Amino acid sequence: MQLQQGPIESRNEHPLQIDFRLPVRITDLDFKEEKHMKDTVRVVILDDHQSIIDGFIYRLSPAKDIKVVDSSLYGDDLVPMLKKNKVDVVLLDLSVPISVDNSSQFPMIFKLKEIAKEFPQIKVIVISTFKARGLVKAAIESGVRGYIFKDDQVSIKQLARIVMIVAGGGNYYSQGAYFDLPDEKTWKQITPRQMEVLTMAAAYPDDSTNELAKRLKISGSTLRNILSNAYTRLGVHTRSAALERIRTLKIYPFYIHPPDLNKVD
Repeated sequence: MQLQQGPIESRNEHPLQIDFRLPVRITDLDFKEEKHMKDTVRVVILDDHQSIIDGFIYRLSPAKDIKVVDSSLYGDDLVPMLKKNKVDVVLLDLSVPISVDNSSQFPMIFKLKEIAKEFPQIKVIVISTFKARGLVKAAIESGVRGYIFKDDQVSIKQLARIVMIVAGGGNYYSQGAYFDLPDEKTWKQITPRQMEVLTMAAAYPDDSTNELAKRLKISGSTLRNILSNAYTRLGVHTRSAALERIRTLKIYPFYIHPPDLNKVD
């Protein structure tokens, strides 16, 4: 079996944008048989739309070596699903509500680092509509092994192959998500650590500084310093203004609450 490193192209009409920063055994560049995987690849899916989950299951179902073992619409279910099931790959959206009772934005960027530490064997692939450089970089630095744009139809159609690639030790990114991320000229790039803190602040907007620091497991003074530096880069002076700024600039995805169908005007 051959060890393949560096980007490769398949012989398909639309080549995959593959980055094998880690070596992976490959026997067939078209990945028709995926002989390098000995066991079934078990997948968990997290997305706030059931139709998206169903679509991913449809794309994965033809692959005999892939099994979807669990799925959810809510961020708080992610870690319990990983503990309950034997999981190899997670497909997740960055913009999901916390729980059925709490529709605030789940602090996904912060949680990704915890997952990487607690479940180092699990590979994470983000599938998102958001393309901001800072967000993609923060996700990659948090340990994800793939980042796919939801409008990347070529990649979505080959989702089963991508799951096998990542499960086998490779990395996969949509065109532009890793190789040539555009620079945002309207703001100074915030750091991944600042992104983590703003993620948590967005999830719990009513928390005091000390309460937020406790969730992040840092001191109040450290949190204030991180926020102060983030405010400077964003050109704002308060936490609420910072959250509005990153929402307006689409630096970070905010969960959009669905309309209340039972509400009568």
